[in-house]
Amino acid sequence: MENYELIDNEDKHQYEFHIDNLTPRIEYIKNNSGEIYLTHTEVPRKLEGKGIGSLLVQKVLEDIGDKGLRLVPLCPFVAGYIQKHPEWRRIILRGFNV
Repeated sequence: MENYELIDNEDKHQYEFHIDNLTPRIEYIKNNSGEIYLTHTEVPRKLEGKGIGSLLVQKVLEDIGDKGLRLVPLCPFVAGYIQKHPEWRRIILRGFNV
């Protein structure tokens, strides 16, 4: 699998990959308290089943960790990824369970 560049599109409040003319994305809400809420993941149908959604989540979690933000994973896909990769629980907002 290719290593796609993660884009933090702050105007649209989403993380993105640009693959050909398609845009897999994770939508988010950030607040001024250093929290980020991942609300929705979408992978275009043509790209489904290729691991692109999981790669997107991985890169987003790395970015959140690098920025020192506290994560609230409201998106079921992101929460499922964290259940499979519990090392990411360290960036989850205290008191929030996945």
